[in-house]
Amino acid sequence: MFEQCTIRGVQFVSARFLAPMAGYTHSAFRRLLGELGGCGALWTEMLDARQVIAEDFRKSPWVKRRPSDGFTFYQLMARAGDPLDRVLGLLAAQGVEAVDLNLACDAFSIRACEAGSSLFEDLAALARVARESRRHWPGLLTAKVRLGRQRPDWEIRFAERLRLLEDAGFDALVVHPRFFEDKFRRRARLELLPWVATQTRLPLIANGDLAGVESVAAHLPCLESASGIMIGRMAIVCPWLFACWDGAPREVDHAAVWGRLCDYVAEDFPAAAALRRVQMFTKYFAANFAFGHRFRVEIANAPNLEQARERAHEFFARSPQMLAHRTVAGL
Repeated sequence: MFEQCTIRGVQFVSARFLAPMAGYTHSAFRRLLGELGGCGALWTEMLDARQVIAEDFRKSPWVKRRPSDGFTFYQLMARAGDPLDRVLGLLAAQGVEAVDLNLACDAFSIRACEAGSSLFEDLAALARVARESRRHWPGLLTAKVRLGRQRPDWEIRFAERLRLLEDAGFDALVVHPRFFEDKFRRRARLELLPWVATQTRLPLIANGDLAGVESVAAHLPCLESASGIMIGRMAIVCPWLFACWDGAPREVDHAAVWGRLCDYVAEDFPAAAALRRVQMFTKYFAANFAFGHRFRVEIANAPNLEQARERAHEFFARSPQMLAHRTVAGL
């Protein structure tokens, strides 16, 4: 399922992608994912377009890359008035292959910047940013969208914005079929994807409530109009998920995986930030275990990274019972 797709002449041998997730898809996790088999393409965390200019591409855990990362989309939080010529010129100079514009995030801090969902709602500002993005970016250009605000005329407004992006020259859309107000509390309306496909000629990448082979198979009739699929939180739980997609057996040393992530985070982040990233990773990685909530709490309460390592060693030394069916519901 979704073995390959071609977008603007770029062929993805596997059309299964890693979603951008704030606090999770940083350089350390991308390194781990690559070493565990990688995926068709992955997205960075959402990057403040203005801040990108100040980042050190050799050291910053948000923008630096390693050869093992594979094909990487840099996702931007942009707003009208951002110096997109400088931002996109810098990305091009750094050898970035693809850029994604985040129009889906509805966090208050992002709306306050007039980016994300706020930019999606402001048609004039969106048109300006979309045109400037295409004018200054010669490579693969995508946008991540939600359905907009839940209102009686949402279909008309949503379709209007898809046409705007299409006319501006975007190459594909990542569609997360939830309304902004839904956050992650309500299910993704995957049944709307076939309708979305009728509103645009652009290839669609489906995102939302897709957690692996079984969930994709269960929603396959809704996904037939998509060129690819995007997996989010379950890829944090099981970073080897993509490599095992087609049933290839894999022996997983969970303690070693956790330890490698911890090492990589410590290498890329200062101590306090490293501890927080390890705690965030453990929140989802603990879903592999029958009593994973205990592991999650132990790491969440660790005062420093050294204590987190000791507590993790003690947890894995007890040979924790594994779960056959993992879930991210409620996390």
